[in-house]
Amino acid sequence: MRNLAAFVALGLAGPALATGLEVEIAGEANGTVVIDLYEDVAPGHVEQISALATEGAYDNVAFHRVIDGFMAQTGDVEFGKLGSDMRKAGRGGSDRPDLEEEFSDLPFERGIVGMARSQDPDSGNSQFFIMFADAPALNFQYTVVGKVTSGMDVVDAIKRGTGGNGAVIGAPDVMQTVTVTE
Repeated sequence: MRNLAAFVALGLAGPALATGLEVEIAGEANGTVVIDLYEDVAPGHVEQISALATEGAYDNVAFHRVIDGFMAQTGDVEFGKLGSDMRKAGRGGSDRPDLEEEFSDLPFERGIVGMARSQDPDSGNSQFFIMFADAPALNFQYTVVGKVTSGMDVVDAIKRGTGGNGAVIGAPDVMQTVTVTE
């Protein structure tokens, strides 16, 4: 059992974690998205996302993969920065180690924020995605890290990608600033 209650019961809980993120999005979508982070469900992932946000690593990172009716993916702090070679966006992570999965019974519904990964369940690093719609096929396959509590209209306006992989062509929408809230 890898949830915060288990860590607390064992006396292993560390410092208090962030409770959310405030994301300023610019491009075709413009506005603020507020995300409630589920530190009790995915403490390792929430700590990593919070640390990267605090360092400013997510600032000016593109939504590089956006599939209409499915999800919008961002968070490639290595290759997804505005002004970099966007052809590599989605292939990178951060200088932090990959994370062990923290799967839960929370369903992937509209507004849920999940951690992106490769085929290896223990490969989540910095990239995450926001669900446009319910996707039960993702349940128990990806780590749920939070949920959009405000600004879903902004998420819905994010520039869509093309083709089967949803790669965004041209100028992508970006997370201008990502701020940790408590």
